[in-house]
Amino acid sequence: MMAVSDTPRGTANGPLAGVRVLDLSRILAGPTCTQLLGDLGATVLKVENPATGGDDTRQWGPPYVKDGAEDTDLSAYFMCANRNKLSVAINIASAEGQAEVRRLAGLADILLENFKPGGLAKYGLDYASLKTVNPRLVYGSISGYGQTGPNASKPGYDLMAQGYGGIMSLTGEPDGAPMKVGVGIADVMCGMYATVGILAALRHAEATGEGQQVDVALVDSQVAWMINEGVNTRLSGQAPARRGNGHPNIVPYGVYETTDGHVIIAVGNDRQFNRFCSVLKLDKLPQDDRYATNPARLAHRDTLAAYLVPAVRAMTTDAVIAALEAVKVPVGPVQTLPQVFASDQAAARGLNLDMTTSGASGELTLPLIGNPLHLSATPITYRAPPPHFGADTGRLATDDPFADD
Repeated sequence: MMAVSDTPRGTANGPLAGVRVLDLSRILAGPTCTQLLGDLGATVLKVENPATGGDDTRQWGPPYVKDGAEDTDLSAYFMCANRNKLSVAINIASAEGQAEVRRLAGLADILLENFKPGGLAKYGLDYASLKTVNPRLVYGSISGYGQTGPNASKPGYDLMAQGYGGIMSLTGEPDGAPMKVGVGIADVMCGMYATVGILAALRHAEATGEGQQVDVALVDSQVAWMINEGVNTRLSGQAPARRGNGHPNIVPYGVYETTDGHVIIAVGNDRQFNRFCSVLKLDKLPQDDRYATNPARLAHRDTLAAYLVPAVRAMTTDAVIAALEAVKVPVGPVQTLPQVFASDQAAARGLNLDMTTSGASGELTLPLIGNPLHLSATPITYRAPPPHFGADTGRLATDDPFADD
């Protein structure tokens, strides 16, 4: 388990050390992007609204970190996307707040916001206004449908994006209802796409002195990561069917019941299929024209399942995994999240990250998830825990609130 204390916020050593980010975003998509930038070494000032008590997700619990017997403003949802940030309380609806944000934008390299398109123009904080303050500013805008198009004015939420963008139509059991993914994946992937676009724009700005607006939409991102199913649909003109855990182009590939649980089996080619059938003592199947090749197995997936399902169901999970690993057929368990975080693999990869912060009752432990990026020369750094609301507002009294302590 990786433990990081609430140490003074010094100079970062990551690849984005020295990059200054003004974060006007909230909820998940924007904060995912700015946390990633912070993990890579950028200094991130998170602007939170004093009229609402800050980012909405501070109240999205339980669970919350406890300070003694009391809940704090550090919910699990807030903490998942807000480490390596400094929280400053600014009311952008006031003239003073708008002036402060303009000052900070003049010092920043990147600004990220997720207001409705045009929502910041009335405050003079839109890209057209702020590029006159800082021509090299990279201005990221995240919204539901983007800055253009007939739906631009509509609000955007993860569930809406999953529905509109198509993923729900093909997720779930064949005869069941459309089903969303279990986490806010449209938000998270939008944050990832935003990070890529912002870093590309930053490279351009550093080379030319010219900033630009980076327009990223939840729905656009959702449609883009439909990947093979999206191109399957465009090529065939047919809507994909829900297949539960089945694969549209590979058979057998899915989740199979065992005597004591479930196991994932992913047979990627005909050679693996031969070895798979040998383990199950179904050696005649690869000689059957209906199952000899992957296209044939696709066409006869239901009749093939009638052989495979009972054969796997007769074995324990551990026995299936051991037997298939021995013949190099891809196989794996279906783990619960407690099992994931208790695994040796999670420990080896630094996925269990504990940070600490100060509370009235003493030091508080913040259990987080580590960043999955492993850079050999400029590794990820964990310099600051998710902040309490407005904890760093005192920095606004200085000439340069982004400066290192």
